[in-house]
Amino acid sequence: MSNNIVTCDGKTRFLIKRTIRYLYRNPEKHLPKMAHKVNGMVPDDLFPSQRAQIMRIIDDKDNWYQLIMSVFDSVDPKVLCEMTETFGTNGSFIGYPEQCRNSQKYGCNIPWAILLDPTSACNLHCTGCWAAEYGNKLNLSREDIQSIIDQGKELGTFVYIYTGGEPLMRKKDLIGICEDNQDCMFMCFTNATLIDDGFCDDIARVGNFLPVVSVEGTRESTDARRGKGTYDKIVRAFERMKAHRLIYGISCCNTHENVDVVSSEAFYDQMIAWGARFCWFFAYMPVGNDADTRLMNTAEDRRHMYERVRAFRATKPLLTLDFFNDGEYVGGCIAGGRRYLHINANGDVDPCVFIHYSDSNIHEKTLLECLRAPLFQAYHDNQPFNANMLRPCPVLDNPGRLTEMVNATEAHSTEMLSPETPEHYTAKCEEAAKAWAPVSEELWKSKEHNPALWTDYSPSEE
Repeated sequence: MSNNIVTCDGKTRFLIKRTIRYLYRNPEKHLPKMAHKVNGMVPDDLFPSQRAQIMRIIDDKDNWYQLIMSVFDSVDPKVLCEMTETFGTNGSFIGYPEQCRNSQKYGCNIPWAILLDPTSACNLHCTGCWAAEYGNKLNLSREDIQSIIDQGKELGTFVYIYTGGEPLMRKKDLIGICEDNQDCMFMCFTNATLIDDGFCDDIARVGNFLPVVSVEGTRESTDARRGKGTYDKIVRAFERMKAHRLIYGISCCNTHENVDVVSSEAFYDQMIAWGARFCWFFAYMPVGNDADTRLMNTAEDRRHMYERVRAFRATKPLLTLDFFNDGEYVGGCIAGGRRYLHINANGDVDPCVFIHYSDSNIHEKTLLECLRAPLFQAYHDNQPFNANMLRPCPVLDNPGRLTEMVNATEAHSTEMLSPETPEHYTAKCEEAAKAWAPVSEELWKSKEHNPALWTDYSPSEE
């Protein structure tokens, strides 16, 4: 392969910066005018439903419009310019059609984003998190990460997301990678305890690094899972990032114990006050032989999250994403390279951050070879795993599907300390899946679904 993808050139970057400056001068007046102009320039078949939704938000001036306006009030223009170029232009308008073309060309999934674990090291030991169990012995070298990025860009992937471990244990390397890849956007899930003023200066300078801070609701619920004093350190990190006019978000693992707290209006208002622009909710998954199944959401918990997230989306100036309950918007499961994949600190290429099985390692195969390997092809050939998009997951919602794929492809567990069979993992989810099935069917049948929201883009023949 050779990289023939044309990303933002000098002229386009100049136009983006000029446009951002124009918007900052009078966003209330200039944004609607500019949005309608850009919308008219974009090909009709590229994100039509999403673009229509954006235009509705701007024309109606609703709560999401308030969110957009808050960005102009409190974010550094340089940061917004870099995010617009890397995430909006390269990652979406240029990258996504290229991913679709390569998916057709090679007959496999091509990811919109790649999750990487730079290190297995972590300075915390959170309840229910598998990462800290690996210790600090595993790392992807800077050269490894750059090789993955180079290969990803050839396929049209310009969004990279760091998980771990605690990625900021290697924050100097991560900023260096941002400097070397100004055409990419880098998102980082972090416990925030290592975010200081110097690092905020670095983020503002490169502009293409987006922190996503893990919070579990109140001081009590956060410290109970992450350790005493963690909540106060997180609050200080928010204060620093807000003072440096950065864009940042929140990651929230909802469990049976904290579901009422993280779905409350008080928590939503607190996230907005912290200056977060979005929150990404993840339901607790019992990954690992010794995972505590008592933290798993019940069907009632999951329905509660489904209803509360949608209610607050209509009223609060905060973008929210629900990893499991938003399957209706993305066509079900997005793992296995369909929209993303996960590469751990050992180089194992997993279909999902919650599915620790692999038949490929990035040290032994190219990225494309990993995507065309049997396990990822099984994902490609079987997605979606259920016609009900509220039951997207091959383990949490459709017991047996993961086991079939892992056994048929002879994939192995990538749990390093205590390998877990897919049968064992699936068994822990069977009761939850059985309870969720009738609830999800009721929800699925109770509303109309717009297929355009989850039908894949089909590039025209060149």
